Amino acid sequence: MKAGIVGLPNVGKSTLFNCLSNAKAQSANFPFCTIEPNIGVVNVPDDRLLKLEELVNPQRVLPATVEIVDIAGLVKGASKGEGLGNQFLGNIRETDAILHVLRCFDNDNIVHVDGSIDPIRDKETIDMELQLKDLETVEKKLDKVKRAAKTGNKEAQKEEAVLSRIKSGLESGTSVRAIEFSKDERVEFVKPLQFITDKPVMYVCNVDEESAATGNHYVEKVKAAVANEDAEVVVLAVGTEADITELETYDERQMFLEDLGLKEPGSAKLIRGAYRLLNLDTYFTAGEKEVRAWTIPVGATAPQAAGVIHTDFEKGFIRAEVISYADYVSFGSEAKVKEAGKMRVEGKDYIVKDGDVMHFRFNV
Repeated sequence: MKAGIVGLPNVGKSTLFNCLSNAKAQSANFPFCTIEPNIGVVNVPDDRLLKLEELVNPQRVLPATVEIVDIAGLVKGASKGEGLGNQFLGNIRETDAILHVLRCFDNDNIVHVDGSIDPIRDKETIDMELQLKDLETVEKKLDKVKRAAKTGNKEAQKEEAVLSRIKSGLESGTSVRAIEFSKDERVEFVKPLQFITDKPVMYVCNVDEESAATGNHYVEKVKAAVANEDAEVVVLAVGTEADITELETYDERQMFLEDLGLKEPGSAKLIRGAYRLLNLDTYFTAGEKEVRAWTIPVGATAPQAAGVIHTDFEKGFIRAEVISYADYVSFGSEAKVKEAGKMRVEGKDYIVKDGDVMHFRFNV
C-alpha cells in the first residue's frame, strides 16, 4: 500500500519525503527537481510496540511500515501533458492514497511557481488537473458503454448511468470521492477505473517554524476550504522537521520539539494519518525472538491476517490464539493472561481488531 506525495513544484514535497524516509531525495529551489518518483519505506510510530518490547524483552523489534512515494510537482496543464504531466499523473494513479502538500508560509527566498502564496489557489490547480485526467478516463469508458447500452444490455445501462453521474460531477469540479454511490456501484463500476480523485486525501500544510504548533491564517483557510471533504489536515513545518531528523541524539530532538511547543514530530502524526488513510490496521506477534507489528486491511479475517506472515499460514489455518493489547499490558505477560483465562481461541470468521496480539495454529 502506497501513499503518494503530490503538489505544485517547490512547495516542500521532496523535503517532506526526506524527512519521512531519510532517503535523501534531491531537494532544491527550482521546479521539476524530482522527475522519477522516489519511494521510501517508512516505519509507523506506535507506542504499543514499545510497551510490548518493554514487557517481552525480545531479541528484535519490527514496526509496521508504509510506502511513501515522492511524485514530481504538477503544474497547470499537466492533464494535457504540460511539465511532463502525463508521466506524473500516471505515477499518482499507481498509489492508494494522496498526501497533498500545500505551501502555507511566506519566504521571498523560495520562489513559487505562480509568483505568490495562495494555498487555496494551489489546491484548486492540482484538483482541476486530477479531475481533468479522470474526465478523460470516464469519457473513454462511457463511449464504449453507451454502444453496449443501446443494444439493450441492462448491465451496460446501469454502468452508463453511474459513469454519466461521474462525468457531470467532474465537469462541475467535484472529485469522484465526493460523489455518492451504492456499495454495488462502487465495486462494479467505480473502483475498476482507478480514478485519481477517488483516492483518499490528506492535506499537509507546510508552515514556517513559528507556526508549527498552532498553524496560521493560511492553515485556517485550508481547513475552511476542505471542511466538506472527508479529508484530514495536518500542520507540519517541513523544513524544521528535516533539521530535527539531522540531530544525532533523541534528547536533542526532544529539546528542539519542546522549544517549538510540540510533544512529538509532526511527521509521526502524518505517518499514522497516512496509515489510517490507507485503511490499515495493526496486529502484533510477541515472543522472545521478536515483537513485531503486522499490517492488515481493516476488516481482515484471522486467516487473512495469518497469510501476511506466510501464505502457508492462511492455507492451513486451524485457529488463532488472541489476546487483546489491553489485557496483555494489564496482566504483564502471555503466561499471566492465560492464567486469568483471558486468551481467546478464534476461528476462520474472526475479524481481527487493531492491537490484537496473536498466535496462529496451522497445518500444511
